[in-house]
Amino acid sequence: SDDFTPPATIDQDLASIIYTSGSTGFPKGVMLTHLNMVSAGRSISTYLGLRETDRVLCALPLAFDYGLYQVLMAFRVGATVVLERNFSFPIKVLETMAAERVTFFPGVPTMFAMLLGIKGLDAFDLSSLRAITNTAAALSEKHIRELRELFPQATLFSMYGLTECKRVIYLPPEQLDIRPTSVGRGMPNEEVWLVDEQGRRLPNGSTGELVIRGSNVMRGYWERPQETAERLKPGPIAGEMILHSGDLFRSDEEGWLYFVARRDDIIKSRGEKVSPREVENAIYAMDGVFEVAVVGVPDDVLGQAVKAFVTLKPGVQLTERDVIRHCLSRLESFMAPKHVEFVDALPKTDTGKIKKTGLG
Repeated sequence: SDDFTPPATIDQDLASIIYTSGSTGFPKGVMLTHLNMVSAGRSISTYLGLRETDRVLCALPLAFDYGLYQVLMAFRVGATVVLERNFSFPIKVLETMAAERVTFFPGVPTMFAMLLGIKGLDAFDLSSLRAITNTAAALSEKHIRELRELFPQATLFSMYGLTECKRVIYLPPEQLDIRPTSVGRGMPNEEVWLVDEQGRRLPNGSTGELVIRGSNVMRGYWERPQETAERLKPGPIAGEMILHSGDLFRSDEEGWLYFVARRDDIIKSRGEKVSPREVENAIYAMDGVFEVAVVGVPDDVLGQAVKAFVTLKPGVQLTERDVIRHCLSRLESFMAPKHVEFVDALPKTDTGKIKKTGLG
């Protein structure tokens, strides 16, 4: 109304409460300040090279930070956002992309898997597409290769982030051929490192929990002080708080980071630690596999057994023995699934991530 007066705010005030996807537990309300959001948007749009002439296709939920930031970052540089309600009808989305001469296509692995399964993509003129971005979950090496073959003119950004600080890491596109399974290094205006179980900083070449320091780090979880205290801990400078991600990464000798697993998702089988992501990558390499989720299930002898849930592309037939034999040829024996269950579809969160809670 005409008599509305905007409230006085500073950059430390809350700008939003965005809920986590709940892919591995209950969703939590992430409290983000104006400083958090502006800082993250500036860093991401800078390394992506987003510019005023870009046209961003957004088929992501706007209640999901990945979708919301497409609008915020485009607004920052004066770019155009082409909104799609969702990716349920990919042919319709492709028609829109061609008609609107889209230059940026942000997506998640589920969307890209659907896209790669479509025949006759050459019927759509997507020559204006200059960048593809992926986050929410890591792309398999196979999907990375197929996307690059499908869109040779587009630059692919493989990234990692979490709602608690929006984005953390990105892999410069020129590094894809050198280290395709890496998600990169920290983005501008941020510091990241790995710590052991005692919180001690680890050198390059180690495996540990990822820690994030920067203006993009949340203020905490809405009305959840205990969960906040588990994630936000005192940083190197008095009075600051740093974010413990809860995710395990390994770093190579040059400091490039590779996602291992959520700390709570690590499978302990035969006294060995198994990364579900490594097993999933091995299964994704099989022809005909559409999606995979690997979890640990109780086992009287092993403690936990590795179990894979697999969906296949139409017309493909594989057996449990096929999958296990394939994994044994690529992985250590203790990492190969003991059980394989073929399903019509895997459960998803509202943001398109595979939901592992309840699988077993």
